[in-house]
Order: sequence, then structure tokens, then C-alpha cells
Amino acid sequence: MAQKRDYYEVLGVQKNATEDEIKKAYRKIAIKYHPDRNPGDKEAEEKFKEAAEAYNVLHDPKSRQQYDQFGFNNPFGGGGFGDGGFSSMNMDDIFSMFGDVFGGHGFGGFGGGQRRPQQYRGGDLRLKVRLSLEEINQGVTKKFKVRKDVPCSHCHGTGAEAGSVKEQCPTCHGSGVITHTTQSIFGMMQTQGVCPTCQGEGSVIKSKCPECHGEGIVKGEEVVEIKIPAGVAEGMVVNVPGKGNAGRRNGVNGDIQVFIEEDKNDTFIRDGNDLIYNLLLDFPTAALGGEVEVPTIEGSKVRVKLENGTQPGKTLRLRGKGLPAVQGYGNGRGDLVVNISVYVPKTLSREEKEAVLKFKDSDNFKGDKQTKETIFQRFKNYFN
Repeated sequence: MAQKRDYYEVLGVQKNATEDEIKKAYRKIAIKYHPDRNPGDKEAEEKFKEAAEAYNVLHDPKSRQQYDQFGFNNPFGGGGFGDGGFSSMNMDDIFSMFGDVFGGHGFGGFGGGQRRPQQYRGGDLRLKVRLSLEEINQGVTKKFKVRKDVPCSHCHGTGAEAGSVKEQCPTCHGSGVITHTTQSIFGMMQTQGVCPTCQGEGSVIKSKCPECHGEGIVKGEEVVEIKIPAGVAEGMVVNVPGKGNAGRRNGVNGDIQVFIEEDKNDTFIRDGNDLIYNLLLDFPTAALGGEVEVPTIEGSKVRVKLENGTQPGKTLRLRGKGLPAVQGYGNGRGDLVVNISVYVPKTLSREEKEAVLKFKDSDNFKGDKQTKETIFQRFKNYFN
């Protein structure tokens, strides 16, 4: 299989190209390699499909952002950008998807590009889900009871009364479009438009279903299971294909977009895929060193050995103990960063005060120049 080309390279635009520039670039390429201008040319057809695939991703801000971030390994689009898509699509499908780029339906004026009868697509639904860090770490399946358009059970989504069938539209003869021919200063021009009788379906219903009034859909509820991959973050959107509103008259189902929200955690602070944990030491442990236990996001604890004289502000990095990257994309798992703090007691007994005073004038308790400079540098870094 040939290696896929970068979508920006396919359209010949820069990565900061505007939506209008992308649209114009696609239109130019599509006209150049249009099948009616290149009959029987398989190479031109493949270039035409390649451009359509690139435009399909880059003209939509959400899919463009995901492509810019993840490349072809899109974790939210059900298997990656372009997988098994445009290369195997019927040309009529592409004409109907992007006809608006050319100022109308299809590619009228080239003498071909028969438009496929209209197939309705259901609307998309949007949901929000709040996840804990533990759920984000493991990935989770959530169930939602969704109110949406569902196929009419009386007519099984056809929109026709039982025993009645759809008939070919007498106006467009099943094509879903009508062609207008007009005389212009450039000669005879052909344009195509949606058939006003069947609204592009290519067929008409003589006897409509009394339950859905010919629409093929009614309001209903469905329990939808949505799998949220591990490693998602606040603001990400997980797309669930085919679980949105049903399309009219057995059309294509819409999608569900799940917007991720993240609950705060009492133990860890998230920084990308890293987790930050504040370890509060007592003074003897900080001075003498020893082993301490540090919690992990999995619920277990790891033992960490501290050197004697461990200073406040020191950090320890436990590799691979953070959060996973989304579907393994990127640098695997993040780290657990342990920030050291030292507790200074607010109250002391008389005996404790006397013990502390014994060490007050000791040089070992005053800190050397190097230690002071290190602490000051950490203080400066905090504000930079």
C-alpha cells in the first residue's frame, strides 16, 4: 500500500491556511482531475479522491485540530483519518458530499457527475461527562439514557404506511435532481438542482405512515454505552459514530460527541500526562533520610529511599507512574513527580523547645552557601 501523503501537501496549502484558502485549493484540484475531464483515467480519479479526503478533514475545524495534533493516528475518529474511506467510495458519494464547494449540487456543467438520490443524515448529539483521575487512568465505559430521533416502529423507518411502497419520482425519474439548460454568452450551460417534488430522494410516498407522518422517525429513548479511552483530558471530544439521531426514512444515523470534563483530585495534581504529589516530611526524616511510601494513581504505594539532608522543594521523578497517553499515542505513560515539603511544627513542648535550642547555634543547622543558593534558585524558578 502506498504511503499516505500529508493532507496539506495534497491540497498544496500551508498549515496555517485559512478555510477559504483550503476550499479554493480543493476546488482547483477537483476541477483538474474531475472524471468528466479525465474519462477512464484511473490516476486522475485517485487524485480526485485523495483531494476529497484531504478536504473532508481540513475544512472541518474539529477534525483539522485532531489531524494537526495526532496526524493519521486519530484516536477519536474510529480508527484514524482516511482508514478505508475515500479510496473505496463511489464517486457519486463524493459529489453529493462536497457539491456545495462548487456553488450547487454535484458538478453540473461538466456533462456528467450524476447525483445520487438524497439520503438523509440524522443530527449529531452532544453530551458531557465528568471523569475522575482514576477513570481517566484506566479508561471507562459510561451508559447514557439519550432522548433522540429513532426509527418509527410502525413503518420500520420507511415513512410509508404498511403495504404501501415508494414510487419513482415522476419529475426527476429517480435521480433526485433536475437539470436546467440555459443559453449564455459562453454557450449552452447546464446546472443541476434538487428536485422540488421529492426533495432529492428520487422517490415519493403515496400513502404516508400515520405515526410518523412520512418522516420515518419519532422521538424516543435509547441507552447508549460509550467507551472513553484512557488518558483523555479536560476539553477533549470523543466522537461516537452512528449513535446520534436516526436519519429520516432509513437514512444515516448521526454521531454523538462526548465532551470531557475532569474532576479535581485530592491527592494528585495533573500536568499533562504527569501527576504531581506533594510529600510532606517530618524534620527528622528530612535530616536523617530513610524510606517513605508514596501513593500511585492505581491505589498502590511505592517505597522511596530519601537521602539524609533532603531539602524542601526537591523533586523526585518516578518514571511511568503517571497517566497513559490517549490510545498509546505519544510518549507512553507520564511520570509521578514527588515534590518534597518539610513540616515545621507550630507548637512545641518545653522539652522540645530546649532540645531545639541546643542546636540553634550549630553551623550544621544554619545551612551552607551552596544550599542557600540552591533554595534561592528554586524560588526564582517558581516565578519564571
